[in-house]
Amino acid sequence: MDRLVSMQAFTRVVDVGSFARAAESLDLPKATLTRLIQNLETHLGVKLLHRTTRRISVTTDGAAYYERCVRILADVEEAEQSLTQQNNTPRGTLCVDTTAGLAQLVLIPRLHEFFAAYPELKLELTINGKPIDLLKEGVDVVLRVGDPVDETMVARRIGQLRLGFYASPLYLNRSGTPTQPGDLAQHKAVNYLSNRTGREMPWPMGQGEQRTEMLLPSAISTNDADVYLACALEGHGIARISRVMALPYVESGRLIEVLPDWPTDSLPISAMYPQNRHLSAKVRVFVNWAADLFARHPHFGDGQAGQRPQPGQPKLAA
Repeated sequence: MDRLVSMQAFTRVVDVGSFARAAESLDLPKATLTRLIQNLETHLGVKLLHRTTRRISVTTDGAAYYERCVRILADVEEAEQSLTQQNNTPRGTLCVDTTAGLAQLVLIPRLHEFFAAYPELKLELTINGKPIDLLKEGVDVVLRVGDPVDETMVARRIGQLRLGFYASPLYLNRSGTPTQPGDLAQHKAVNYLSNRTGREMPWPMGQGEQRTEMLLPSAISTNDADVYLACALEGHGIARISRVMALPYVESGRLIEVLPDWPTDSLPISAMYPQNRHLSAKVRVFVNWAADLFARHPHFGDGQAGQRPQPGQPKLAA
């Protein structure tokens, strides 16, 4: 029995919660993977997994063995990399999940640079605005906008999303232009629904040391950035939009910034990966590249971007 292959099969089943998905991700027949787990249990003399027709769960012994396997496999990978110089030439498939906006505005225009530097890497780029289980979905790293909440993830801040308040001339001609926060009580907003809570998100705003948070009434709310922008362009209310997305519409006259003296808070952009996993070469080079890319971007640069995550630091919502 190849002990390391069996350990890898076992940890992958635990990660994804499925024999079929684990076998697919390891490019093994399901019967082969099942046999590897059975042989491992026989060799150890303990049951590692509870199997039913509906779900797979880890036994107490299996959970303890899983943690040891993760560390052992990470040590083996690191030892191999030190001998083969894989740190300099990462290879394989890298699965990255992000938002459509970050992909279209930042990543895709510069991907040719990434592939020129790392020609042996293949990128699987998925678009998902909602929280996901990285291990279960087989994702290596995610890029997200928002405040840290998930303690199971390591987060490295790589940039920030600057926001402003905008409305269409159609809406402002109909409802007037607010000049101070108190005027907003007579206005409607296009509200954004949190992908984490499903609730409408209030607007943090301030001037100097004055800070306030407002949730305006709205005729429509959405959790999709493109739909959100379209609603603002069609005059359904005032919207809190990233400045980089609003810029071409401001230049064309389709959007007008309102309350420019009362700026809204920026949102952090972070790269996240599981904290119980060894940081592989392919993840490390991508996160470093993304951090540098965002730092150089005129609309997403952040003085704090590129900071390494600290032990116990809060993590970013997926």
